[in-house]
Amino acid sequence: MASDGAVIIKKIKKGGHGGHHGGAWKVAYADFVTAMMAFFLLMWLINTTTPEQKRGIADYFAAQSISQTSSGAGGVLGGTVMGKLGAQAGGSVSITPKNSPPMNAQKSSTKDVNNRKGGSTDAQGTSPASQVQSDQHLEQALPSSRDEDFATAAEAIHQAMQDMPDIAALSRQVIVEQTQDGLRIQLVDQDQRPMFAPGTAQPMPYTRKMLDAVAKIIDRLPNRISISGHTDGKPFTGADGTTNWELSAARANVARAILTGAGVQSDRIYEVAGKAGAEPLLPEDPNASANRRISILLMKEAPPVPAGVKP
Repeated sequence: MASDGAVIIKKIKKGGHGGHHGGAWKVAYADFVTAMMAFFLLMWLINTTTPEQKRGIADYFAAQSISQTSSGAGGVLGGTVMGKLGAQAGGSVSITPKNSPPMNAQKSSTKDVNNRKGGSTDAQGTSPASQVQSDQHLEQALPSSRDEDFATAAEAIHQAMQDMPDIAALSRQVIVEQTQDGLRIQLVDQDQRPMFAPGTAQPMPYTRKMLDAVAKIIDRLPNRISISGHTDGKPFTGADGTTNWELSAARANVARAILTGAGVQSDRIYEVAGKAGAEPLLPEDPNASANRRISILLMKEAPPVPAGVKP
């Protein structure tokens, strides 16, 4: 205080530590902690799951990527039909490509071209060269149509499983994949959840429901069907002398009976076979439970020769 009574106020400005940083670091730190927690959770899951469970999880997520089509509404069976009458077609579909011209138009066009070029034609107005080109066109155009049908059927099977609460948890035991032979649908055993009673051809109740759901989908396609039963590699001899060969064949035949009982025409069944442990799903582990399965193959076959065309 000064001698004349005046009050002097001194303001002291304290130095900061680089200014105000705000709370951005908290967000970044929270993201880091979340990422680390997810990483350690993933590592824990990898160490606690069996090889069969890992394969089942991988197949479950991979199967959803089968469909490459963007037609219709994009959903399951959205905007597409299997035949002229859709689900009411009773398993029959047209095999004529959508973009191919009518046969009469093809014949007329081919005849005109050959006449202009001076080429030879047969009694039906088509030359051998044009007939070969026509057959090649059919072979190239039809596989894409079949692949789309297979992809749609694969999505529909998975969706049907999800829509049934009592078997939704078992949907990961259904493996659907497209192969060079056709669409393969496999019902795979898991530990504590077999498809058949151990050592017998008696299907579990949920196995019947799963096969019923599969039958409703494959009934919409015209393809012939091959059914095979598979066991693991462990030697087996039943009380009546039954081996893995008889057991796998009996299970495949039971699956056939369930499919035909659910509406699939019996004349579409091409073969029923027992493979025992000859074709394991997990070759590196022949005794794994996943090797015990039922395989249903919708066969991809060459299109029939059009009427009036000599093979």
